[in-house]
Amino acid sequence: QILVLRFSQSFCNLSSLFRKSVMNPKRCAACRYLRRRCPKDCVFSPYFPPNNPEKFACVHRIYGAGNVSKMLQQLPVQTRAEAVESLCFEATCRIEDPVYGCVGMISLLQTQIQKTESLLARTQAEITVAQIKHSQNQHSEFM
Repeated sequence: QILVLRFSQSFCNLSSLFRKSVMNPKRCAACRYLRRRCPKDCVFSPYFPPNNPEKFACVHRIYGAGNVSKMLQQLPVQTRAEAVESLCFEATCRIEDPVYGCVGMISLLQTQIQKTESLLARTQAEITVAQIKHSQNQHSEFM
């Protein structure tokens, strides 16, 4: 009788867990990370899918869930996705480079752009000189 009672209690616990998972099969990554229920109007749900928990973990580590929630709620809905991507990029850069963060990446890219523009200008000047020499050679051959 005790064995049957324990089995029925275990079965009830399993069935309630199953029902909970069926009722809300996929909490967003934020709610899963924060170990809370994911409400229907969850501000994180559209931007932190359950299959990418690292995305929220990085953002939470740098900014905190409360701050991110406040930022998202202050933005118009149509700009939130872009803001989340920006926060994710900045948080990832800050984790990889705690001193400079994304500013280090931006500085590196600006340096590369300047070098490339300089190389392009030099190449265009060489092309112009070569075209002038070529036209002078053709002009001197006809005279």
